[in-house]
Amino acid sequence: MAGASDKARFYLEQSVPELQELIRKKIFTKEEVSSIAKKRSAFEHKLNARGSTASEYARYAEYETNLDALRQKRSKRLGVKATSYTGQRRVFFILDRATRKFHGDTGLWLQLLAFARKQKANKKVTQIITDMLRLHPTTPELWVYAADYAMEERGDVTEARSYMQRGLRFCSGSKHLWSEYLKLEMIYLAKIMARRRILGLDATSSKRHIAPKDEAPDADMIPLSQSTMEDVVSEHQTLNTHRQKTSHDRVAATPALTGAIPIIVFDSALGKFPGDAVFGAHMFDIVAEFDQLECTRSILRHMVHTLMTDAPTSPATLNCFIREPAVGLGATSPALPGGLITVLDRFESTVQRLELLDKPLEKIQTRANISRDMIRWMMPYLGTLELHPDIRAVLTSMVKTAWGHCLSEMESETASELAKVGAEMIVILESLRLHGFDDLVQLGIKPALRIWPDEPRLLILEAPNPQEIEDVQ
Repeated sequence: MAGASDKARFYLEQSVPELQELIRKKIFTKEEVSSIAKKRSAFEHKLNARGSTASEYARYAEYETNLDALRQKRSKRLGVKATSYTGQRRVFFILDRATRKFHGDTGLWLQLLAFARKQKANKKVTQIITDMLRLHPTTPELWVYAADYAMEERGDVTEARSYMQRGLRFCSGSKHLWSEYLKLEMIYLAKIMARRRILGLDATSSKRHIAPKDEAPDADMIPLSQSTMEDVVSEHQTLNTHRQKTSHDRVAATPALTGAIPIIVFDSALGKFPGDAVFGAHMFDIVAEFDQLECTRSILRHMVHTLMTDAPTSPATLNCFIREPAVGLGATSPALPGGLITVLDRFESTVQRLELLDKPLEKIQTRANISRDMIRWMMPYLGTLELHPDIRAVLTSMVKTAWGHCLSEMESETASELAKVGAEMIVILESLRLHGFDDLVQLGIKPALRIWPDEPRLLILEAPNPQEIEDVQ
């Protein structure tokens, strides 16, 4: 069996013609080539000796990548034609050796994939993904990577779905994989709808008004035919247009374009995690990001109905239930007032239902949780300059009401159990100060300092607002 030195010498001898060509074409000087040979010799002896690590392979590949980039720049500056030897093949060779020896190191696989994608070696990327997933079928992140490559780089949604579905067979307990699968389906729907919009297939055509028979001026007369050849051709074209529109309408009404697939993914995911309202709310937020799609509203309604059925008293469920009517409504949207009315009604009715709970602690904590979520949801609206004054007044009143519920939680006897929500409360206090609710901040500082006395951010908030000092002066 050949020793480490023999293997290193064998690999170094293979690079001799390349180094000679670099000298002959004056891309590198003899001193630089000698330095390159020494550096490669040091790397090869480390890699072929016992105890070599994956990081040494990664550094070797990085060195060769930088060396090839320098070679390309010098060749371009000197006007030298492409050399017979490229660094791409050498880097692939190094990383292939690394993944064969350390096949359990996902970092090496991802480095190899990143280099192959940068070099636009698509066949190589496909082969690497196949080998990587064969060796790491229980790593959800790798399935997500493969699906993202298929969708974004190759535009093949069928292959991306295949990766996701195969990944869920091995990693059915991965919430991350379920979430990414739902996002993939929503991205595909967004692309389909954008394409239909560009082609004008989703535009509603105006219907021609046909006068009733009684309104016609010559309704009691039998008119003679006045048709010409142009009229016949026009009617034929109109009939074809109507048939095409009917066909497009049927396509638009298919389950695939009305959100059936995301609904199935959501139901299947909650089937694996029954009663997990926090996970369901996370998937709700993913779908809510695609607020420009027509089917988003129906998907969100289904999600809220399912969550209210499985976990009706969970704060995450109630937060989704309250926010759902105003999802996707901007500060200047004409539908915002109507959506806010529904949101306010749901918030008030939810708080009233919580009063019926038998456990006081659960009632206080749940009410405070949904109040914190409502404050976070309302702050972006209040930060918009174009917001109508009446809507701003309603939201301001709602913020004060919600903050009162948060104070009730901090002032309760169970305040010692609030350490886990300390970061949330501090972020809300900072947001209140930023949007000018200094009176609410002062109300919350004392109970907050009693619970978290060593928090430096609270001490900063306790100081007077610099703007107030300027106003007094």
